[in-house]
Amino acid sequence: MVNTNLKLRFKPVSHSWVALHPQPKGVIQFIAGAFFGTFGPMLFYRYLLQSLFNQGYTIILLPFNFTFNHYVEAGFLMREQYEILPELVRMASVEGYDYEAYLDDKNFSWIGHSLGCKYISLLEGFTALPDDIKKRETFIRNLLSHTSNKSQIESVIKDIDILIEELKRKIIEDQKLICSYVGRKIKINGVFIRGQVSILLAPDISDTASAIRPQFLADIIDNLGWGVKPNPEETKNLIKDSGLFNIMGLVCFKSDKIAKLTCEWFTDILKRPPQKFLKTLDGGHLKPLGIQLGNTVINLFDKPLIESVQERNRGFEHHVIELLEALKEESK
Repeated sequence: MVNTNLKLRFKPVSHSWVALHPQPKGVIQFIAGAFFGTFGPMLFYRYLLQSLFNQGYTIILLPFNFTFNHYVEAGFLMREQYEILPELVRMASVEGYDYEAYLDDKNFSWIGHSLGCKYISLLEGFTALPDDIKKRETFIRNLLSHTSNKSQIESVIKDIDILIEELKRKIIEDQKLICSYVGRKIKINGVFIRGQVSILLAPDISDTASAIRPQFLADIIDNLGWGVKPNPEETKNLIKDSGLFNIMGLVCFKSDKIAKLTCEWFTDILKRPPQKFLKTLDGGHLKPLGIQLGNTVINLFDKPLIESVQERNRGFEHHVIELLEALKEESK
């Protein structure tokens, strides 16, 4: 049953913000877009986050750090999940809340907006990396062979090997911590996000020019090898070569020019997700933003500026919640 009387209260945990639900049926890890994800995502996305919380989800707001190296940032976000995981169990136990949902990482879902979707896509793609270190090296070399030079490829291989070993150690630490807190074991299905549902809201797989203006300056940065990594082509190759993205939902907006090409690539080239997990809604790129005042939702960055709660739910939140529940059913 949906409880609309619960207040959304975030507490700092590690580098993130957590709103702990007293009876959670799962966890949503939310990665916002650039700027809004850095400066107050719990305010800018307030109505969406409250709606998800009301459905029975603990919410984790993961930090958005501005960087051109998206490999490193994706790795940081994965480390953050394992940093927060035992804390969820400990905090729930102390508060007298239910913590059963935290004991299986398939109950963890991801929702991203704009550039935040790229990080989720990278984590999903990393899930396909072979466990065998030699096979993994071959996979990465084949992936980057047409877009990166030898030293760049070697750097990516080294960074991913270090990340995987670190995450394996963190999983062992988490198992021990959770056992010490509540005497229970946690089920972790993979180093990355294997079996976890994801929803991409207006995804933007951007290049250096999306962050740096004018174009000639972005070109100089790219030519010096300092541009966005992975670039859009490499990201799309990783998504395509992974053969995954089977429990992903996609939300696109009719007036959105920023995410238009990425949405079209998913639907026309990748042919995913299937139609039942695709929503094309009214609105622009910043439709997911909004705060509630009384019986209205205000979004200063999209049209209409003011909507009733009922209109807003019909136009957006209802579809996200519907997608989430359908995807979770699909993943069972």
